[in-house]
Amino acid sequence: MYVDGAFYSSGDAKISVFDHGLLYGDGIFEGICVYGGRVFRLDEHLKRMYESAKTIGLRIPLTVDQFRAAVVETVRRNRLREGYIRPVVTRGVGKLGLDPKNCEKPTVIIIPQNAESYPLLTAGRKPARAIVSSIRRTPSYCLPAAAKTLNYLNNVLAKQQANYAGLDEAIMLDWRGFVSEGTGDNLFLFRNNLLLTAPLHSSVLAGITRQVVLEIAAELGIRSEEKELTLHDLYNADEAFFASTSLEIQPLVEIDARIVGDGGEGAMTKRIRDRFNQIKRTEGTPALE
Repeated sequence: MYVDGAFYSSGDAKISVFDHGLLYGDGIFEGICVYGGRVFRLDEHLKRMYESAKTIGLRIPLTVDQFRAAVVETVRRNRLREGYIRPVVTRGVGKLGLDPKNCEKPTVIIIPQNAESYPLLTAGRKPARAIVSSIRRTPSYCLPAAAKTLNYLNNVLAKQQANYAGLDEAIMLDWRGFVSEGTGDNLFLFRNNLLLTAPLHSSVLAGITRQVVLEIAAELGIRSEEKELTLHDLYNADEAFFASTSLEIQPLVEIDARIVGDGGEGAMTKRIRDRFNQIKRTEGTPALE
């Protein structure tokens, strides 16, 4: 595990209790997959991370090239052939109190995780059942959805509702009542052979896997559209699936006790998932020989 330029075992890696990432959720993060020793879409993840940092006024103390090298070295040192990488940058150690000027230096962390040890990487292998949460996605006029920050409490509370219901995931609506996304994943629907997903202004994270899905749809000749989606659209979808780095492409087969399509993975979803599985094995930044 990487912490501020040094490598530690998971038991020895530590940060201060005065770190503003812990105290106030003041920081940013990314989630990146490793397939066959290659880091998938690393440059895209780093671009989003540096944009998130700029949005919250956080200076990452590494250049993009240095951060890329640190991620690759973390993968190499851990012999991580199949797994997950979590880069985190916090405001750093400071005094109690919100004022960020009390934090002299950001904390940089890179956490490696073996694929079989990370629950979401295995959860995506089975179809999901979901509820529509009463917890609304934080509106972009409060906190820009495009910035992947450590402030995830509303997502945690929505996920908690899914847990209480004994289901896999919760779908969140935006402040106006339009469909936004899952607690940690983008949502796609098929209606009349048209692939639909919420536009970014519906408090949706610009997911890297979301973009891959749209690229795949274009490649396969599948018509797609970003549009505001209602509960009616959601409940009457022919097919649905979640998309994220950790889940990859996960079929969604039930929403609020309403069966989606025939209750199994749809044919169009399978086409996209199969193509994604091909792409993930042929792209990526090499980290292991």
